[in-house]
Amino acid sequence: MTNAAQANKHDSDTLDMHSPNLVDNNVQKIMALFPNCITEAKDENGKLKKAVDFDLLRQELSQSLVEGGQERYRLDWPGKRQAILEANSPIAKTLRPARGESVNFDTTENLFIEGDNLEALKLLQESYLGQVKMIYIDPPYNTGNDFIYEDDFAEDTTSFLERSEQVDEEGNRLVTNTESNGRFHSDWLTMMYSRLKLARSLLKDDGVIFISIDDNEQANLKKICDSIFGQSNFIDPVIWKKRYGGGAKEKFLVALHEYVLVYVKDKTKLSNFYKPLSKEQIDRYYTNKDEFYKEKGGYRTHPLEAMKSFDARSNLNFPIPAPDGQQVYPKRQWRWSKDRVKVALENNEIEFNQNKDGQWILSSKQYLIDSNGEIRKTKPFSIIDDVYTQHGTNEILELLGNTKVFDFPKPSMLIYQLLIIGLNYSKDDIILDFFAGSSTTAHAVMQLNAEDQGNRKFIMVQVDEPIDPNKQKDAFMFCEANKFKHSIAEISKERIRRAGQKIVEDNQDKDGIENLDIGFRVLQIDSTNMKEVYYTPDEYSQAELDNLESHIKEDRTGEDLLFQVMLDWGVPLSLPIEVKEIQGSLVYYVGIDSLVACFDTLTTDLIDEISKDKPLKFVSSELAIAHDQDKTNIKARFAQLSPDTQVKFI
Repeated sequence: MTNAAQANKHDSDTLDMHSPNLVDNNVQKIMALFPNCITEAKDENGKLKKAVDFDLLRQELSQSLVEGGQERYRLDWPGKRQAILEANSPIAKTLRPARGESVNFDTTENLFIEGDNLEALKLLQESYLGQVKMIYIDPPYNTGNDFIYEDDFAEDTTSFLERSEQVDEEGNRLVTNTESNGRFHSDWLTMMYSRLKLARSLLKDDGVIFISIDDNEQANLKKICDSIFGQSNFIDPVIWKKRYGGGAKEKFLVALHEYVLVYVKDKTKLSNFYKPLSKEQIDRYYTNKDEFYKEKGGYRTHPLEAMKSFDARSNLNFPIPAPDGQQVYPKRQWRWSKDRVKVALENNEIEFNQNKDGQWILSSKQYLIDSNGEIRKTKPFSIIDDVYTQHGTNEILELLGNTKVFDFPKPSMLIYQLLIIGLNYSKDDIILDFFAGSSTTAHAVMQLNAEDQGNRKFIMVQVDEPIDPNKQKDAFMFCEANKFKHSIAEISKERIRRAGQKIVEDNQDKDGIENLDIGFRVLQIDSTNMKEVYYTPDEYSQAELDNLESHIKEDRTGEDLLFQVMLDWGVPLSLPIEVKEIQGSLVYYVGIDSLVACFDTLTTDLIDEISKDKPLKFVSSELAIAHDQDKTNIKARFAQLSPDTQVKFI
């Protein structure tokens, strides 16, 4: 790296190449609301930085402030403050593409991220902020036998950045949380709090999160979700009847259920939930037929007379002409207005019947096919009792060769039903699961897309959790037989591969099945592509800088650099990628022309050729230019030939 390049590393032309510092973002938000509360302070290196004057901020909020020593309603536990700090701290890590483990790497819009989910959520902040419609997670239930993440809260940001340069050993971040642990509940809450806090920022305003849990931590989970999402954004708990019966080992009640807590980011932005009518409901309720049967399907009826619970309104008391010309008045009032009745009469939506006394009884008709030509929907119930854990077990046995490699996997039809509710018939949204496990969520997303020609995308995150051959014998033997590394992530990826193939085979008669995206792009969390000098050049002497030929690690490829650039620049990681060879150099085209990158030596002719495509963004490395002044010349060339292109360097 040249001396001038070192001096200008943090100028506006250079990407930061680490996850966003959420504390800095929060300070910016406070500054926008209360600029008088922002001051300057020195950081640990003696440099000035923006800081919040909390005394002034308290004064601004004096009418609603709860003072530090005053009792108030909240959930506290040892580690809560550290969890907040951990969620806000940036990391110098990246996602490295693994083409060999992916399916349809260049064209798929699905992602499988392998690594610590806290780090994954941080890395996704730039590219997917406010972009995810639905999150489903099935975290450890904290039963005393399962694993939780052991996060290191003792480090400051600088130490964290230094540690992130080391070789990543994800398996060592997991510990068994036994009941003998003095912080049994606290450690679990700390793990969940930081992850849910980051997950909320990824949701759309009308985005929904579903969290599976049982009674071990349900009450605590509800409290931290109320804190993070707001109690007003709680929808309901879904009660899932997970098994038929059994209970031979139970001492008291036979536990048949678990919960799925449902929260939304902003309930005021959320549309009503609907789900399709079941065949049983259609056969039971829509049994009446008339001359419109083939066009509108059967119909069900409701009394047109308003119930006593309806507020009295004089404008709802008027006559309706019967088939014999008689004017029929309600005893109290109708449910529909005069204008609505007029439309209903024109559309044959009122049924006239006479009782034994010859009095006319009026009913409204509700046809199976609505005015938009679609089968009617219904409100979902808060109880799911038609899919069981055994269905999930059978699914895995069928897909993975009659081997029980996962204990109690969630059935894909459970997630399928939650997708119907949470996505509200959207066909082009992103679904995130950052406790992917067996990747049931990916399976359910592909199944739903196959059935309605949707283009929903999934993002699975699964730590490279090692398999204990003594405790997980079937899983270990499955990896042995398939020559996989012995980890849950490997089996999870294989489940997606096999589920995708089976869905295509089972749906050959469906229109557009050949376009179904059953691929996924594997991205593995690793230390940053940049050497430590990239982040801390001030700590190096001039002699040391002169001896450094490159600020990029020697084992990193152009594609590695590309994905770190996409993370830093907020480019969706699922965009299609095309690699072109132009004048002997490799040039990466992301999303056709959303981002173009070239890390080989840049020449004027090469820049001229790339400029013809008018990319929105162009990025290269400072190592790709011969002299410092060439950076200015390259920017000037783009400004002349493609003035709307943003140009950056790493």
